[in-house]
Amino acid sequence: MKPAILLTNDDGINSVGLWAAYEALTPIASVTIVAPATQQSAVGRSISIFEPIRAHEISLNGIKAFAVGGKPTDSVIIGLYALSLDPVLVVSGINIGENLSYESIMTSGTVGAALEAANQGTPSIAFSLQVEDQGDKFDDPRHYARSFEDAKVVVREVCETFLSQRFPKGADVINVNIPSHLTGNYEVTRLSDKLFVTGVERRLDPRGRPYFWINGPLVDDADEGTDVHAVRKGNVSLTPITLDCTAPLANAELAALFTTPSLGRDPVPGVRGR
Repeated sequence: MKPAILLTNDDGINSVGLWAAYEALTPIASVTIVAPATQQSAVGRSISIFEPIRAHEISLNGIKAFAVGGKPTDSVIIGLYALSLDPVLVVSGINIGENLSYESIMTSGTVGAALEAANQGTPSIAFSLQVEDQGDKFDDPRHYARSFEDAKVVVREVCETFLSQRFPKGADVINVNIPSHLTGNYEVTRLSDKLFVTGVERRLDPRGRPYFWINGPLVDDADEGTDVHAVRKGNVSLTPITLDCTAPLANAELAALFTTPSLGRDPVPGVRGR
């Protein structure tokens, strides 16, 4: 029997990127699609806890799939716990648009779905494809015109590897970013700090009232060894991600700041303040 994979995304169940991933994976796995019914980009790891979640079994191109009226994380949870799919791997993507740097992965619904799966105990991989025109991220994901052929090769090779091998120790998610023009090879990277030069544009509505639009161009490049730099070079970026956001290097300094009595309490016996 083929290993089971749960396939999801944040661009919605009709995205050509999702179905490109399905085509890449079906020769090597039994794939079940559980994805948001509509576009859910940039929702991060948000979850629907104040409203009911509806999931409908549908048929697209003769293939059974589940459309979830919620977020990417909702789709993962529905697949794991309501549909009892029990996958050996969760795959999120292929996202239309790169998810590089810790600025980007903190808001990415693609990476958010993968993080949710990992937090629930299932290894997960997020795949994103670089776009040359940032406007492509906001167009209808059913009609993205660029080729997914290189991306499908990457999806299959990476997933084949982790269907037979364990994740490296300490990695909960593998974040994979594929350049729009693949000219290099695989490169293991660390997260860059920024993907965009953040800006805010002030505009006026037809009634003369101001509103704001968050915008900003992509950074030109980043340091050697980062995911941004790898993709700029034409390499496929493989970044291991951990769920643990603790900053252990700060522990000693933080503890030193709180060695004195506080909140009006008496000093703890044996602990001397500054």
